[in-house]
Amino acid sequence: MIKKINYGVDAPIIVRNLFLIGIILIGLAIIFPVVKIGSANISSFSSSVISGIICFVTGLLMLLYARIGKFRHRNRMLKLIKWTGNEMVLDVGTGLGLLMIGAAKFLTNGKAIGIDIWNKDDLSKNSSGRTMSNAQLEGVMDKIEIKDENILHTNFRDNYFEVVLSNLCLHNIYDKEGRQTACREIHRVLKQYGTAIISDYKHCKEYKEEFRKLGMFTEKIGTYYFDTFPPLTIIRAVKK
Repeated sequence: MIKKINYGVDAPIIVRNLFLIGIILIGLAIIFPVVKIGSANISSFSSSVISGIICFVTGLLMLLYARIGKFRHRNRMLKLIKWTGNEMVLDVGTGLGLLMIGAAKFLTNGKAIGIDIWNKDDLSKNSSGRTMSNAQLEGVMDKIEIKDENILHTNFRDNYFEVVLSNLCLHNIYDKEGRQTACREIHRVLKQYGTAIISDYKHCKEYKEEFRKLGMFTEKIGTYYFDTFPPLTIIRAVKK
């Protein structure tokens, strides 16, 4: 078993590439401050340095979110639920279990179920085994369950969950029809008066509109620019 809790870095390949590109651009600017094209000498120093700094800072902000911001945002999302302790909770795209485990800590007789397809491009070291290790280290093994499920079509029965949570997941469904299908599946598995808390950095208006079409009460909460990166918006939807 893994001995240390680790909730990973989101989009690790992008973070790595941003740091590499930033270093390369700044290095090239230092080595080749002036580029000669024909008879013209063109200064590349300022543009390369600025571009390099932007890449480097973007990577740093994504890393800071992974290490600090995601925990604050997790707590922000969970505080939107009036917990009784008896809830059945679904975490869509649970990854290494941050939301699922956070929700489990509010539960007494309830259960938090995390589903994922375990794509390591979306989250570093993403695997069900590491998620189980995190749950054990956090002391919530008796309150969680992990399933290999895709939100486009789950095996849960209708009206099963009081709470559905998801952070930085639905945008990974690249076609609009697929994202609408995911919203409909979330609506299907929610009980009457159940609440969905969906957080993402894009397509949030789309999610809100789809939930509204399904007859849910919807509201936009956020966007949060200072402790999330990219800036995240929360959509809260309640099944009538």
